[in-house]
Amino acid sequence: MSWLPGPAWLFCPADRPDRYLKALAVADIVVLDLEDAVAGSSKGLAREHVRQLVAAGSYDRDRTVLRINGTASGEFAADLDVVRTLGLTRVMLAKAERASDVESLEGLEVVALIETPAGVVAVEDIAAATNVVAIMWGADDLVAGLGGTSSRFADGSYRDYARYTRSRCLIAAKVYDRIAIDAVYMDIPDTAGLALQCQDAAAVGFDVTCAIHPSQIEVIRTAFTPTAEEIESAQHLIDSVGTDPGVTTHLDRMVDGPIIVHALRVLRRAGRTGA
Repeated sequence: MSWLPGPAWLFCPADRPDRYLKALAVADIVVLDLEDAVAGSSKGLAREHVRQLVAAGSYDRDRTVLRINGTASGEFAADLDVVRTLGLTRVMLAKAERASDVESLEGLEVVALIETPAGVVAVEDIAAATNVVAIMWGADDLVAGLGGTSSRFADGSYRDYARYTRSRCLIAAKVYDRIAIDAVYMDIPDTAGLALQCQDAAAVGFDVTCAIHPSQIEVIRTAFTPTAEEIESAQHLIDSVGTDPGVTTHLDRMVDGPIIVHALRVLRRAGRTGA
């Protein structure tokens, strides 16, 4: 995994360029959105704003992912023309449904957004495409595609279809060494619920959670940041037994390969979040 930025990403509508620099100031990565965050009547204006940001030198190519409309959308060709004309190299493809969708974006690094039933079925093939750098999943477009109305129970927990999709996307991403991005949390004031979801995401192996509001950024970053005690414990373990000890003991506890992997992941997360 050659590209692994910090864990707190933020969506920003491309038709609101005034928000873009503010988003860059707080997020690890800004997902500048030409798709769902922009009304159909404003798509052309949003593309023009992207051109203006690039022309002004304000577009941060290292810390921006441009979300483009899906290949079946009537907006896809115009979005791709902007990408090619401006020489952008990293995009998020909405509603990715097959490997050929991402393979057609030759020369681009693609964050594949899995948010349709067809995308879920094909996620392993999509993750295997050589230009895919990350896999993200989305609950709300998916439940609409299933003919349903809700991705969560009243207590905020995911329904079975969402847990299945989340797990399948995570596993596919890890099999092919892609960044695994957890879905957005739509209830902006519910920071406690967001924190719980992000703590679970970090615990099971997700690398990133996307925010939809700047107030969510620090909640996400904190959840992905190991505590001082976790960092100290992980470092002490690695310093004491190394990274390939076979089966041994440390502080009267058995240590084997998976324990070492867990410790190294804690240290990597600490580095990514600046802890």
